[in-house]
Parts: sequence; C-alpha cells; structure tokens
Amino acid sequence: MQAPETSVAAKDSQLRADLRQLGRVLVAYSGGVDSAYLAWAAHSVLGNEMLAVIADSPSLARTHLADAIAFANEQGIPVEVISTSELDRPEYARNDGQRCFQCKDELFAVMEQLRAARGFDAIAYGVNLDDQGDFRPGQQAAKAHHVAAPLLKAGLTKQEIRELARHVGLRIWDKPASACLSSRIEYGRPVTREALDVVERGEDAIRALGFRQFRVRHHGDIVRIEIAREELERALNPAMAVEFTAIFKALGFKFVTLDLEGFRSGSMNSLLSADQLRRTG
Repeated sequence: MQAPETSVAAKDSQLRADLRQLGRVLVAYSGGVDSAYLAWAAHSVLGNEMLAVIADSPSLARTHLADAIAFANEQGIPVEVISTSELDRPEYARNDGQRCFQCKDELFAVMEQLRAARGFDAIAYGVNLDDQGDFRPGQQAAKAHHVAAPLLKAGLTKQEIRELARHVGLRIWDKPASACLSSRIEYGRPVTREALDVVERGEDAIRALGFRQFRVRHHGDIVRIEIAREELERALNPAMAVEFTAIFKALGFKFVTLDLEGFRSGSMNSLLSADQLRRTG
C-alpha cells in the first residue's frame, strides 16, 4: 500500500508526539473516521494508557453505536460507553444555534468526571483542520473544558486523515461522515425522542435500499431527503420515488421531498441568521 506523502507523514509524527505528551488520555470517540483514527493512533502510542469513550444518547443511531464498538474491538482499542443527558437540557431540546454547544458541554462535563475518577491526565477529541471553516459551536465547549485537539494541532485535514487511515488498513478510512441525529431536525423545531426515532428509522430504511451517503431532514410535516450527487440519478427514478413515499408516509410525514442539490453536510445551518452564526460560532 502506497505510503502517505512526506508532509502527511510528518504531521502524523507530530500527532504521535503530541499524544505522548498528553499522558493518560480519554478520547471522545464516535466511530467516525476522525475520532476512530485518533483513538487508533492514541492506542498505538499509549497502549492501555488511553480509553476511547463513546456517549450513548437518543441522538446516536444504533447502527453507528454498534459499528463504533465493533471497530474498537477489532483493533483492540479499550472502549467504554457512557450515558449523556443532553436531551434533558432545555437549552438543547429547544434546538437553536446553541444546540451543538450544549451537546458537547454535556459530553465533556461527563468525561471530565470520568477523567478525575479514573486518574487520566487529559481529554482529546477529533476536530480537524477542515472543521475550522464550518459552523461548529461544539468547539467552543471543547475550549471551555480545555479539551485537547491533537489532529488540529498537527494540522491534519479530513482527506489526510482518510489517507493515513487507509495506509494502516483501517476499514473506516472511507466511512461517510455522519453527524448526530439531532442535526437532521430543522432549527427551532424541538428535539424529541420521537423525532429522533423517526429520523433514525427513515435513515435505516434508505440505507437498506443501498444508498451510502444521505441525510433525512425533518421539517415537521415535510421530510427532505438528501442523497449524495453520485447516487442521485438512482434516487430520481420513479420507482424509487414510490419507495421513498411509502417509507416516509408510514413514518407520519405528509409530504415527501427529494432535495435536488443532493447531500450537503450541515445544510440546516443555512436556516440560521447571520446574527445567530456570529453569536454561536
């Protein structure tokens, strides 16, 4: 397998050096490529002096939880599932531009309790260089909790992390990006267990149809389905329209729509005003 470019290899060496300096570390782990590579690298450097921590909550799809645990077990990475209660926070459930901050604030507060109880030295999470150009209020929570960002510190981009993961043979190297289920619900519409369940069941059904990169966007009576552009031609088939309609009408939506722009990560952020973006970003 082709080795990564010299510049990427140098960044990876910097990542490993930074991880050694952190000492015993908890890694906030979701099973996505960034946190998975960070957990793998931390384990390769620190061995059992690290622990991958995955937060189980209603906003985490069951398929993603199962796959994250499976990957950690495959690689021999110590992993522990914790419970978080962001949905109990009114500031989270009301679903404004502060939702992601509230989610990460809850996560890091629970992880800090675990860190202190178990004698770990630091907490790290998988933010990367590309994330700096997006609306990510959760990063403010990480800063407030003094959470380390080793991938960002090393200057690694998403594509470079995928390249490194592929080079060492990690199956998650090309795993599609996937934010929490709450990100599928339009801002201003309360996040409820029922809404999250509908989104999850809808996405499970689309996955069962063979699509790989997609989102189910919840707009009340309307569902807006985003499919990756390279898969959009198949989605535009009239027979597939019948499938989509049957799936989502059964889930309680009155209108079923297919977004012709295709999948866009963070497309719900377009609903926020410039003032909201400034105050929360």
